Amino acid sequence: MSTSQKVTAEKFVPVRASDIQLAQARISSEIAPTPLQYCPRLSEQTGCDVFLKREDLQGVRSYKIRGAFFAISNLSEEEKAAGIVTASAGNHAQGVAYACSTMGIKGKIFVPGPTPKQKRDRIMVHGGDMVELVVTGANFDEAAAAAHEDADARGATFIEPFDARDTVIGQGTVAAEIISQLSSQGRSLDTVIVPVGGGGLLSGVTSYLADMAPRTSIVGIEPAGAASLSAAFEADEPVTLDTVDPFVDGAAVKRIGQVPYTILDANRGRLHWDTVTEGAVSTELLELYQNEGIIAEPAGALSVTGLHKVNLRPGSTVVCIISGGNNDVLRYAEIMERSLVHRGLKHYFLVNFPQEPGQLRDFLANILGPDDDITLFEYLKRNNRETGAALVGIELGSAAGIDGLLERMEASRIDCRQLKPGTPEYDFLVA
Repeated sequence: MSTSQKVTAEKFVPVRASDIQLAQARISSEIAPTPLQYCPRLSEQTGCDVFLKREDLQGVRSYKIRGAFFAISNLSEEEKAAGIVTASAGNHAQGVAYACSTMGIKGKIFVPGPTPKQKRDRIMVHGGDMVELVVTGANFDEAAAAAHEDADARGATFIEPFDARDTVIGQGTVAAEIISQLSSQGRSLDTVIVPVGGGGLLSGVTSYLADMAPRTSIVGIEPAGAASLSAAFEADEPVTLDTVDPFVDGAAVKRIGQVPYTILDANRGRLHWDTVTEGAVSTELLELYQNEGIIAEPAGALSVTGLHKVNLRPGSTVVCIISGGNNDVLRYAEIMERSLVHRGLKHYFLVNFPQEPGQLRDFLANILGPDDDITLFEYLKRNNRETGAALVGIELGSAAGIDGLLERMEASRIDCRQLKPGTPEYDFLVA
């Protein structure tokens, strides 16, 4: 492990804008600036001038290449020769793979089982013969534990995805670009909204803006199913979450990094933070795709999702960082499903039909609304001659239609029970 990566809270050296500017100069030969695009739709919705920082347009489709490339470029020749190891939910791994291929370094990359196939394939495209991919563990933290064990056993150098000073410095170059791009338009940055997983990007952005734009409001947005920053601030130290929802895979981290936390805790007075549901993220993913033609991954849409929860001054300049675009097209069925449930358009019921002729016809004619549709119908069992239970999924014409649907169910002799998201029954039968 390099000296720059052996950073502890006790010996922590603050990250300054000058460190980030040096990193920007170091990586500029390999990593081109990404566009800062004005978004008319979100500007109209908020009454602000909203720009999208398109890190999804990086060569590896994520900002993660910045920290990975800078950290690896700082290794000694001996450390490079010993090989490198990393763990990642997918995006950091692509940055490491690219650096390995470019610098001629052997790398071993550990990713958890839920990592989308698209990300796994892209890791090998960028790394080629220079990297070995290992899929292990149910989440990032389990994959990271296996990676650390491997690095220790072989004497290889572990490249931290977020919990290292060099990685944070590299990620901070995103903020340096934003300030430069806005300055070229004669603008200053009022608010920046940043996705949060392990905290590397948020701490890098915060470090730069604390020196160069101290009046800027900094907002961190994390998924409700993996809110490690919120938990750390509540406990006044990093804590390990019991479970995480893997849907927002790029931010599904059980424990925020110690180095990012130290930076963010020191800047807590200039920070705002909040969580958004996975369903809300799904809705914004679809909005970005349908309106702006942006194929974001779930973590990449966190900032735009959080935009609607932030108290913004009308006319102010706001930047949302689209952190990544490594999304598997096979996931869009799940994304659509989560969005429909979030918007109140999709509901599930356990329906016990009396075993008499015409009961299904009665359900369709007298319970289902004229604009509603059955999207799932599955008999669960038939062990009773009186009733037959079915799992029924209904998509409403409008969210307001749920009240009428429930009233008609209550008035019917057909026994209907709504399944609520987050309950064991829902998770077992639907999720």
